Amino acid sequence: MADPKGFLTTGREVAETRPVAERVKDWNEVYVPGSLLPIISKQAGRCMDCGIPFCHNGCPLGNLIPEWNDYAYREDWQAASERLHATNNFPEFTGRLCPAPCESACVLGINQPPVTIKNVEVSIIDKAWETGDVTPQPPERLSGKTVAVIGSGPAGLAAAQQLTRAGHTVAVYERADRIGGLLRYGIPEFKMEKVHINRRIEQMRAEGTKFRTEVEIGRDIDAAKLRQRYDAVVIAAGATVSRDLPVPGRELKGIHFAMEYLPLANKVQEGDFVAPPITAEGKHVVVIGGGDTGADCVGTAHRQGALSVTQLEIMPRPGEERGANQPWPTFPMLYKVTSAHEEGGERIYSVSTTHFEGDEDGNVQFLHLVEVEFKDGKLEQKPGTERKIPAQLVTLAMGFTGTDQSNGLVQQFGLELDERGNIARDEHYATNVDGVFVAGDAGRGQSLIVWAIAEGRSAARGVDRYLTGTSQLPAPVRPTDRALTV
Repeated sequence: MADPKGFLTTGREVAETRPVAERVKDWNEVYVPGSLLPIISKQAGRCMDCGIPFCHNGCPLGNLIPEWNDYAYREDWQAASERLHATNNFPEFTGRLCPAPCESACVLGINQPPVTIKNVEVSIIDKAWETGDVTPQPPERLSGKTVAVIGSGPAGLAAAQQLTRAGHTVAVYERADRIGGLLRYGIPEFKMEKVHINRRIEQMRAEGTKFRTEVEIGRDIDAAKLRQRYDAVVIAAGATVSRDLPVPGRELKGIHFAMEYLPLANKVQEGDFVAPPITAEGKHVVVIGGGDTGADCVGTAHRQGALSVTQLEIMPRPGEERGANQPWPTFPMLYKVTSAHEEGGERIYSVSTTHFEGDEDGNVQFLHLVEVEFKDGKLEQKPGTERKIPAQLVTLAMGFTGTDQSNGLVQQFGLELDERGNIARDEHYATNVDGVFVAGDAGRGQSLIVWAIAEGRSAARGVDRYLTGTSQLPAPVRPTDRALTV
């Protein structure tokens, strides 16, 4: 146990953010560099080393949280890094981007602020990179088997790294111009600087993983021919079809999906553009959707110099305390103030967009909305609450509906879909097509980054078992799904 009295003597402290006036002028991560290390040992010491550590259940990866908390408390960073990597290929991603269901399941959180598990995690991995403890782990021998991984998001990268380390020859196919999937182009730089992706890619290259960018399976290469070329295939293409808003005026210029808007801002940071083709500069911006992607649009609009930013959510505002229907240790839906929300803007709950209004040139100028309420379990409009707000740039951040089928990948493989439109798979992540597996959002539906990495690791074990008859890769952790899926 780290500190037997730590949870009694030490209060919860989290990473310090830079002043709003400073950080909205750049795209660097919002946290003060180095602010965690002076406090993180004592924060790790708040872990109680519970007899039944429910944080394990809260984390889809089954992270060995009490173990690396103990090492972090003792400042044995090398041992902490080893325990962290035992279950998670990319803790620097999850430590920055995961909503931390582990903290919601922390036993200390029953009657006190929970352990800052996420901050401890990111401190361990950042220290490991700093000290050179993260090194390539190439296989001792090659199996002679080949695997193609379609998609380079967290699920695809996790599967590829595990399979490469198992001795298989792995090629990752990515339709974008750079590796990383939504980590690269969906996550703004101020949430995670892309250096964290780049050095993992270099590690994977040194281990033997091959990367093929600007190749879309289904369009550039026939999926059936790809299957013939490789001994196995892992589909980790994500759930990239954005949910649309079919209301009058949707065709007006200036209305874009979040995944049209955010990647262009990231491409500026990559040096592809001097200024983004879609920008919030000097505009009244409306973001439709109250989730994390919506918050990413809010923070991006602030940095681009928006005149105003308004975020709309059709559901009522969540409470600030757990409701009776979301008891510990489930992951509760609570009112959350992200770093983007700290930077300004307005959030409006329980409203629905009725239509858009444009100018004579076809540019959106106003968004018309109405308040809604639940009646008999259904959302209904409240008469007399209609109004309009200025909107010269609108981003649709209402989630995703499934895997892209427009490129022919699903049809060319002959894949079966489940009742939700995701690619169907069995307990080993195998699809109905021999040798073809699926991991992450493509099979699960839109979910959390920790689920993507967990599924990538589990699918890799299924592939290894398929290719060799057994598998030496770690057995997948299978925590209950309750309240962890979004």
